[in-house]
Amino acid sequence: MKICGLQKTTLLDFPGHVAATVFLSGCDFRCPFCHNTDLITGSAAELMSVEQLLAFLKKRAGILEGVCISGGEPTLSGTELEVLIDSIKSLGYLVKLDSNGYHPKLLRKLCENHLLDFVAMDIKAGRSHYKEVCGVARLNMDAIEDSVSFLMEGKIPYEFRTTVVKGLHNSEDFNDIAQWIGGCRQYFLQGFVDSGNVLKEGFSAFTREELEKFLSIIKPTIPAARIRGVDY
Repeated sequence: MKICGLQKTTLLDFPGHVAATVFLSGCDFRCPFCHNTDLITGSAAELMSVEQLLAFLKKRAGILEGVCISGGEPTLSGTELEVLIDSIKSLGYLVKLDSNGYHPKLLRKLCENHLLDFVAMDIKAGRSHYKEVCGVARLNMDAIEDSVSFLMEGKIPYEFRTTVVKGLHNSEDFNDIAQWIGGCRQYFLQGFVDSGNVLKEGFSAFTREELEKFLSIIKPTIPAARIRGVDY
């Protein structure tokens, strides 16, 4: 496990809590629009050790309430991730996991062992279009669906979210997503932002009006669905 980034304070990444966000290296997806290219390819330099991270969190106790673990894809770290989260929890922090949902057994284990307080899972696209959007030709879609089903059991607070990218997404995606995760607690459409460090160039953002049209497809089955992080 390689810690390659740390946002020392965030009011956005962990709903309702002042938190720090930790970025782990490595990912089993190759989403062409990903803005963390260095993280997903493993080329990012290690920022700190686990011991250094825990020392930082000890100093911030009483100021921070939670820790968001993101990536890359954190669940690739397996047992190391479990140990890290257990150590963070022992300091009194809440823990949120950002995940692509491709490792449902570990996700379930972390939740059932009370190591997670919130999960944010990406819904990359409609099911028939998933492998193209996440850049994996031999995608095991069953793994994704297992994670979705588990979270929708409601045993832990969660949200689903889709980064919406012109050139990758269309109305058919959201018609399928509306059926697939209908009734879920929270779902967000997020506008694509080109960080200048995307895996593949040439993508652009939908307009606010276009996103509102996608939202109208979702709303009948997910009334609480919203657009997030779009200022235009």
